[in-house]
Order: sequence, then C-alpha cells, then structure tokens
Amino acid sequence: MNAAGIDIRCVVLAAGSGERFGGGPKQMARLNGTPVLEHVLRSLAAAPLARVIVVLGAEADRILQEIDFHGATPIVCDAWREGQSVSLRAGLRASEDAEAAVIALGDQPLLRPEAVERVIAARDPAAAAVRATYAGRPGHPVLLERPAMDRARELRGDLGARELLRTSRVVNVPCDGLGGDVDIDTVADLQTLERRHHVG
Repeated sequence: MNAAGIDIRCVVLAAGSGERFGGGPKQMARLNGTPVLEHVLRSLAAAPLARVIVVLGAEADRILQEIDFHGATPIVCDAWREGQSVSLRAGLRASEDAEAAVIALGDQPLLRPEAVERVIAARDPAAAAVRATYAGRPGHPVLLERPAMDRARELRGDLGARELLRTSRVVNVPCDGLGGDVDIDTVADLQTLERRHHVG
C-alpha cells in the first residue's frame, strides 16, 4: 500500500535489447555517472507507489548483478523478443491484485516522482487510464485502472499500453516542468541528454 492505503504498483519496461543503441545494453549506459535504468528506479522509489516491478529480458543477468534497484523487484521475461506486449503482460501479471498500475519506461531517465504523483492524483472513476503529457504530447508515466490492466492481456507483438488507450477514456495530465519523457534510443541521444541536462 502507498501512503494513502491504495495498492498502486509500477511496471517498468526494461526488457529490450536496444539494437539501435549500439553501445552495449542501454539500461547500463551511464548518464552523469549513473546507469540510465537506475535514474528511473531512483525516481520511482520516491513516488507514492506500493511496489515497483522491473521487467528485464536482454542482458538480464548482467543488469541484475550491476544495477542498484532501489527497492524495486526485478522479474525476467524470457520471451522478451516477442515484443513489448509480452513484457507488459509479465509486469501486469506480477501486479494482478493491484488496484491500478503505473507504466514507466526504463530508458527515460528524466522521469520525476512528481510526475508519477500528479498522474496518480488525477485518477477519475470514469476513465480507464491517466497519461502524462509534455508540451501537449502524450508520454509516460501512464496509469492503467483495473479494467485496462485486464485488457492488456489481449495485446500481442510490439504493442504497449498506447494501443489500449486508443479506444479508452483517458485523462491527460500536463507534467511540464516535472522532468520529461525523453527516451534514449542511440548513443547520440545519450550524449545530447548529458549535454543539456544534469540528471541527479
């Protein structure tokens, strides 16, 4: 339970191989001296969440040995090559008794706990999900209510939570000024982010 006595968990998707990155596993790539994935987990540890689950796949053994998970629970999705939906389903299975689940990505080191808190605070009984936006653009974190979590079991291939939101009522929450959801796909992305931002 979080401080409000509500079982809201977080699923961090960090199973991909990051083929475009080209500099080893991007989860382990250093940003200001700290692995990218660890930046995400450190922020989530300060968010109002009952539990954080990290879904690993590629290079899982190395990540398990070298990352400080900041209290998060890692699980390994052996079928990660089948696409993001498999990782999402694995994380949601580990959260099946939760009231809601926040979805975050392991390659977005600017994620801030305040953005997670704002998304949780905007929950609406009539909506299936709550989604952070930055400069009007939809991003992460995304909170899925119980019905949306159940629907995610139907996803296949490289489809994530975004596919669920196309046909659902979604509350969009501006999170400008609360970090950001810039993701790292290439070494150049990492270098640009390090020049522009000092991520603690």
